[in-house]
Amino acid sequence: MRVVVQRVKRASVTIDGEKRSSIGKGLLVFAGIEEADDSDDAAWLAAKVVNMRLFDDSNGVMNLSASETGKEIMIVSQFTLHASTKKGNRPSYIRAARPEKAIPLYEDFIARTEELLQHTVSTGVFGAMMDVELVNDGPVTIMIDSRNRE
Repeated sequence: MRVVVQRVKRASVTIDGEKRSSIGKGLLVFAGIEEADDSDDAAWLAAKVVNMRLFDDSNGVMNLSASETGKEIMIVSQFTLHASTKKGNRPSYIRAARPEKAIPLYEDFIARTEELLQHTVSTGVFGAMMDVELVNDGPVTIMIDSRNRE
């Protein structure tokens, strides 16, 4: 699994002109699932996202996590995170998991994140065309791949 985590002042998802969800200050997480992923990847990434120290402490140092601060999290599926651009100019998405595999793992990732946060996570809709709006705070943008656990 790959995620792009953005610290935001606010974010929202709109589908067909209707606002699906929104958050205030917190983390917007774009999640891409590939065929090789399993529940261990979802668990590892959920813990990483929830505990990553991306929020300022009283000294203005990024030393606090979403779990410590009670910040909101929004998770949006994004299969294009597994685009291969190695050959030509048209990205290939062959590594992205098919919906029958990706949807349960996406839902597992959301459930694990909610369990760790002890509150509900906002989401997009898997497979939908979504308008995602955000105000990046910092900017702070972190990429994490469960295949490359650095």
